[in-house]
Amino acid sequence: MRYHVRPATSPLCGSVRVPGDKSISHRAVLFSAMADGTSRLSGVLDSADVRATMAAVEALGASLEIVEETAEGLEIVVRGWGADGPIEPLGPIDCANSGTTIRLLMGVLAGWPVHVVLTGDESLSRRPMRRVTAPLAEMGARFETAEDGVAPIGVRGGGLLPGSFDLPVGSAQVKTALLLAGIRATGRTTVCEPAPSRDHTERMLPGFGVPIVRDGLCASVTGPVLPHAADVSVPADASSAAFLVGAALLVPGSDVTLPGISLNPTRAGFLRVLSRMGADLQVTPGPDVCGEPAGQVRVRYTERLEGTTVKAEEVPSLIDEVPLLAIVATAASGTTRFEGVGELRLKESDRLGAMAGAINALKGAAAVTDDTLTVTGGRPLTGTALDALGDHRLAMAYAVAGLTAAGETVIDRFEAVDVSYPGFAGDLATLLRA
Repeated sequence: MRYHVRPATSPLCGSVRVPGDKSISHRAVLFSAMADGTSRLSGVLDSADVRATMAAVEALGASLEIVEETAEGLEIVVRGWGADGPIEPLGPIDCANSGTTIRLLMGVLAGWPVHVVLTGDESLSRRPMRRVTAPLAEMGARFETAEDGVAPIGVRGGGLLPGSFDLPVGSAQVKTALLLAGIRATGRTTVCEPAPSRDHTERMLPGFGVPIVRDGLCASVTGPVLPHAADVSVPADASSAAFLVGAALLVPGSDVTLPGISLNPTRAGFLRVLSRMGADLQVTPGPDVCGEPAGQVRVRYTERLEGTTVKAEEVPSLIDEVPLLAIVATAASGTTRFEGVGELRLKESDRLGAMAGAINALKGAAAVTDDTLTVTGGRPLTGTALDALGDHRLAMAYAVAGLTAAGETVIDRFEAVDVSYPGFAGDLATLLRA
């Protein structure tokens, strides 16, 4: 799909509730499938990635019924496999483009005596999996992988030993996979990170009856323990909101309110960086949702933004927002430097190289190394043809750039937005018409 963007002729105004949080939706569906009993979920993101997790748990024996499709997400009833465990599916499980689905499933399956093959699309089949398979193998799981340790991946689970792991890089997916395996191991499994990553798992599992002990940058679970059913409401996705926040900051006269957003500190790094750059942001905390701090974000056009340095220790809390922040940086005075962002080369695309290439193609100024991205602001952008490379974050970042770039910006493979925010173009148009 080809998407055409021209400079905005009116400000973005009004209020939009962005879809449910993708990371929380994955976990709510997966933990409900593992649990004993029936769970009721509301606000679940209806996207390609989450649908992959839903299809996977059904193939493994959970019963899932979509009760209602609402503007705020899916209402779902899930009856888990509980103490019986997952069944061996008839064929491979297709995880599509979802790294969360395949990596978390490896942790779930590691503790059960089943053989399951996990596959994905071309993009997912290039993404690194040894960071998950290697520590799980230390616990006793067995894996067969394609060359270089990538998907398709065969998982043979069974009796697990507990483990203690020091991750070289903060990763919520790796951490979660190990904690989920630890639920089936006899004894205490501990995962420590060098910097805080998303802690949705640690917040949600206790609601399913699985105690988590947190000590600084370490999280532990003692197994075996059987999760029990729970009811979960999913807050709005901070990462999806970021693109509307960025658009409002850059289009003159804009004033946008985004209610019900997850304000989890491990996800709100982009708001902290934008505030440091001088963005006109107002964050109003509200009641917790699903054990997560949530609230309203109001953002107004900001004429003067200042460049900043994003340190490596900040990156885990804003890793998915770097493409958007890079576009905002093109409008800031001075230089914005992102450090320790090499992980972006291993996402759905090489986001680091792609963002630098796109900004330069738009007549901005960007440079990359293996682990850094530097954007020099103050150069007016000019529309051009860009390829989203099947990457939802790139597609939305390019659309935001096109709202301020002179002439027309044409984005190929824009359908990638369906992975996390299928209604993005519609919500953007609604705010421009308000």
